[in-house]
Amino acid sequence: MPSKLHSITQKKLILALHKFEPPYTVFSELTVELSERYFTPDISVYEERAIDYTFDEVRMTEPPLLTVEIASPTQGVQPLIDTVRFLLGEGVQSCWLVQPQLRTITIYHGDMQHTTYADGSVTDPNLEITIDLADVFAVA
Repeated sequence: MPSKLHSITQKKLILALHKFEPPYTVFSELTVELSERYFTPDISVYEERAIDYTFDEVRMTEPPLLTVEIASPTQGVQPLIDTVRFLLGEGVQSCWLVQPQLRTITIYHGDMQHTTYADGSVTDPNLEITIDLADVFAVA
């Protein structure tokens, strides 16, 4: 179940990732169907997409370049890790696991290689996206 921290973190991440449009398009809560399994990452990033407001899609069948999962307080870590492993195996280049309570972002890529960031900037090695953690976890 999403929470207040989940919601504000998602908003701030979308704002930070929006700076990379183009060459990417950032989606929130977009369902992806891969190998007959359905996932709805908190955030998905695809190569730039034209948006046609006369045609909609309820699910994507192409893997995104990047998925972002934000841990909720009622969510265990193992199911998130299992999802990351599956998505990387299906062609997603990078998966970010965000833990708001710890103020960390872990970037997974390849064969579950990962780096955890707790301060400074986060750089995705596959997409050349860099964001400042202070922009995501700033305390007002």
